[in-house]
Amino acid sequence: LAKYPEIKTLMGPDPHLKWIVSGMVFMQLLACYLVKDLSWKWIFFWAYAFGGCINHSLTLAIHDISHNVAFGNKQAKWNRWFAIFANLPIGIPYSASFKKYHIDHHRYLGGDSLDVDIPTDFEGWFFCTPLRKLLWLFLQPLFYSLRPLYVNPKAITRMEILNALVQFSIDLIIYYLWGLKPVIYLIAGTILCLGFHPISGHFIAEHYMFLKGYETYSYYGPLNWLTFNVGYHMEHHDFPSIPGCRLPMVKKIAAEYYDNLPHHQSWIRVLWDFVFDDTLGPYSRVKRLCKLAKES
Repeated sequence: LAKYPEIKTLMGPDPHLKWIVSGMVFMQLLACYLVKDLSWKWIFFWAYAFGGCINHSLTLAIHDISHNVAFGNKQAKWNRWFAIFANLPIGIPYSASFKKYHIDHHRYLGGDSLDVDIPTDFEGWFFCTPLRKLLWLFLQPLFYSLRPLYVNPKAITRMEILNALVQFSIDLIIYYLWGLKPVIYLIAGTILCLGFHPISGHFIAEHYMFLKGYETYSYYGPLNWLTFNVGYHMEHHDFPSIPGCRLPMVKKIAAEYYDNLPHHQSWIRVLWDFVFDDTLGPYSRVKRLCKLAKES
C-alpha cells in the first residue's frame, strides 16, 4: 500500500454483485420448475452439470458477501440478509454459519483449533491413500460443515436461526409447488459440486502446501469466471475488503509482488496431484498456535 496507494481505491462494494447473484438465484428457481417432471437420472445429471455449478458459485458469492462487498461495511446487516437470499438455491442453511467462522480463517490462518479449514488429525491419519483421498474429496461437504462443530464449537446466533427458518421455508414452498425432485436437484447439486468436481479444486489449491514454505496459492485460469475470482487467493488474503471482481487489478498494479510466487494452472491438475501424490494429503497444511485477538 505504501508503494501503490491506488490499491485503496479498489476497496469497497461491488455494485454489480447483487444483480449477478439475484440472476443466479432466479435461474435456479426457474430450473426447479423445469426439472420437476424429469426422471431421477436426469435430475442428478443436471444437478452435477449445471445446478451444482451455480450453487458452488453462489457459495463463493456468499464468501465475498461475508466481507461486506455487496453493500459495504456501513450496511453490514444488508450484507447478512443478502447472503441469506443467495443461500436459497443451496438448499441447506449455510451463509450465517460461514460468516461466523470465516473471519477466524483470515484472522488466524492455520491456527490450531481456530481455523476450521484445517483438517482434523483423524482426517490426516485415515485419508492417506489415493482411494481414501478420493473418498475424502467426495465427502468434503460433510467434513466442511461438521468440522467446526468438533474443532471450534460456537453458540448458535440469531442470524443462523433466521437463516435456517428462511431456507427451510423456501424448501417447503418449492416442495409444495413442484414436488420433491426440485428440492433434491438443489441439495444434490450442492453436495456433488462441493465434493469431487473441477470447481472444488479451489478448496485444495488455496492453502494446501504443494511447495514447502508456501501455504497460500493463487490460480489465474478460466474457472475464475464462474467463481467470483476466488482463484486470486493470495491477493484476497492480502486485501479481503476488495471484491473478487477487482482482485485481478491488484495483481496488475503490484505485479512484482505476485508474478514470481508459485501458483496453480489447473484445479483439475490440483485434484489429480492431491489424490495420487504420496506427499500430499489432508496433513499438507500449515498449522500454528495463535493467540486470540482481543475483541473490540
